[in-house]
Amino acid sequence: MLINTNNYGAVIDHIEPEHLENILIPDPSPIIKHKIHELIMDSFRLRDESNSLIDEAEGLLISELKLPPIDEIKPKYFNGKAALKNFSVKLSKVDNRIDASYHVPIVNAIVSHLDKYAEEITTLSDNRISKEITLPGRFKRVYVEEGQGVVFFGGKQLFELNPSNKKYLSLIHHTKRIKEELTLKENMIMITCSGTIGKVTIVPRHWENWTANQHILRVVPADDAIAGYIYAWLSTDYGYELIKRFTYGSVVDEIDNNHASRIQIPLLKNKIVQNRINNLVLESNKKRYDSYLLEQKAIKMVNNQVIYSVEKNKSLSDLPK
Repeated sequence: MLINTNNYGAVIDHIEPEHLENILIPDPSPIIKHKIHELIMDSFRLRDESNSLIDEAEGLLISELKLPPIDEIKPKYFNGKAALKNFSVKLSKVDNRIDASYHVPIVNAIVSHLDKYAEEITTLSDNRISKEITLPGRFKRVYVEEGQGVVFFGGKQLFELNPSNKKYLSLIHHTKRIKEELTLKENMIMITCSGTIGKVTIVPRHWENWTANQHILRVVPADDAIAGYIYAWLSTDYGYELIKRFTYGSVVDEIDNNHASRIQIPLLKNKIVQNRINNLVLESNKKRYDSYLLEQKAIKMVNNQVIYSVEKNKSLSDLPK
């Protein structure tokens, strides 16, 4: 709030370096500052470890499928000498889609490569992969104060450990919708499907029973033995292309749960490696949760032992002697 009091701009808010110079910072005892510092450093160490595990999982997946960097995949064009990208589509492959973006050659090139190196290519709707793929309906939201409803956030916050600008949905007005459509569960896969298409995350434990808006698809994995692997594939550049191809809309880009059910998923020949990838992602997700707990502990300490402690002491000093 102190930082925001310095912003300026009629359309886009700005702050400058000099605006930060006079921001007041409480100065507790060195012992308290050290404890808070250590909690935050440990929290960020776990985030780094979590990111490294995801990198390792993705590296194993790409290596096992012998996938080249995405910009080195060479799509087949109709006339390679033409000044613009062009391609033909067989009538049998039109699939009731006459928008060119659905038929981009990069998708065919990726699938053709996967055919050579994967044990099989299935889809997200395969019951070995998922139990359910849902897209909540649109609805008028009734918000309440913190503590009076359930946490609610959107696709913009999908990559945040602790989503910013959280709102709180009324349980009284949205009980049925929250229960049937909006509630998140640990290791559920989330895919943005409106406006920005194809941002993917896996739900950490601290998001359990929170809710997210109708611009995010929910994929309920068949079980925890495949949840991490689904995320690993969909979060790659190759998975993104297979998601993005289904985009439709002349103004706002959209995909829906029917499109998501047809997203292709390669299964590996080496099941040991596939399980390793899955376990690395789940371990990474656990570290995100542990990181969140440490960060919240540090924030609680700032509140209870620094800010409110100062206010309490100030109030006591104002009492008549």
